[in-house]
Amino acid sequence: MTSSESTSPEQDDAVFMKRAIDEGRKGHPSPNPHVGAAVVRDGQVVGIGFHERAGMAHAEVAALEKAGELARGATLYVTLEPCNHTGRTGPCTQAILAAGIKRVVIGCRDPNPHVDGGGIEVLRSAGVAVEIGVLEADARRLVAPWAKYVTTGLPHLSLKLALSLDGRIASRTGTSKWITGPLARAKVHALRSRHDVVGVGIGTALADDPKLTVRDAPGQDPVRLVFDTNLRISDGLGLVQNAREVPTWIICGEEASEDRRLALVDQGVEVFRVATSAEGRIDVTEALRQLASLGVVTLMVEGGAELAGSLLAARLVDEAHVFVAPLLLGPRGRPGAVDWAGPGSPQEAPRITPPIWELCGNDAYIHGPLIYP
Repeated sequence: MTSSESTSPEQDDAVFMKRAIDEGRKGHPSPNPHVGAAVVRDGQVVGIGFHERAGMAHAEVAALEKAGELARGATLYVTLEPCNHTGRTGPCTQAILAAGIKRVVIGCRDPNPHVDGGGIEVLRSAGVAVEIGVLEADARRLVAPWAKYVTTGLPHLSLKLALSLDGRIASRTGTSKWITGPLARAKVHALRSRHDVVGVGIGTALADDPKLTVRDAPGQDPVRLVFDTNLRISDGLGLVQNAREVPTWIICGEEASEDRRLALVDQGVEVFRVATSAEGRIDVTEALRQLASLGVVTLMVEGGAELAGSLLAARLVDEAHVFVAPLLLGPRGRPGAVDWAGPGSPQEAPRITPPIWELCGNDAYIHGPLIYP
């Protein structure tokens, strides 16, 4: 892309940062952040890259390698402050300096409190011009799940719900396949592909035997997770039977049978114990801490009602994805996508802010960050 004489440097910076942000959405880098980078020389992108997977080249290095000698004297646009530490790969600041980059434009600073040394300061001390905060809100959204993970020790949690116009999740006979249509289901599969782990409660697992895989959209399968306090899961479920093909985890309580745990492990299921609450259920906060310790940055929960209620009551849900089908299941249909006491008034209710409304075929799809007043 060539910059026009009618555009300002600030407009050019925004255009090229947007290219880097769009590139940064690619890949599956957990437990590292999504990052995109673009090398620009004389108003043209000469190298662009993203962080594909943990242990592979960071976005800056990928873009610099594509630019080659054209990087010398060029501008690097990167969505997140370049790292200045050695992990599974070397520091990006040294790669930038070695490539001869003249100017670096950064979307947002690194929120990681454990990073030793600031990439911005290193670059400036070496004589590189550094601009910070171009499309900052968009850049922060790109790393928001990872920012929560590194600052709180908890994964970013999405809650997916599907219900009828009258708030039912199944018919009076308990049938729930399918409330929503094929386009909504394809959207759910696309959402699964963007998460490290997709989980359900034991009630949903026993009732529906969900596959929790990605079939109607491109992308890779997440790890499948069941919250099962007492290890009630059946050996006959597909979640257990094909656990060696698709990674499957179970989180159970401290008092669950050790013999049952070992039997599931023998079938390829990984089982983790966590503390239970006063009500005898899994302590969901401790469960999420356990997941984060395993490198889980993003988790999506798809049901059931008790699990969703526990997560909302603990204010752990960061984002909601709600599908509403244009059908009525009646007063004897299974009520409540969420089982919890709820707020005392509408003003106290958690809400999607700002809500994004879409149509998926005939179904309404409302999604966005969940805010707790």
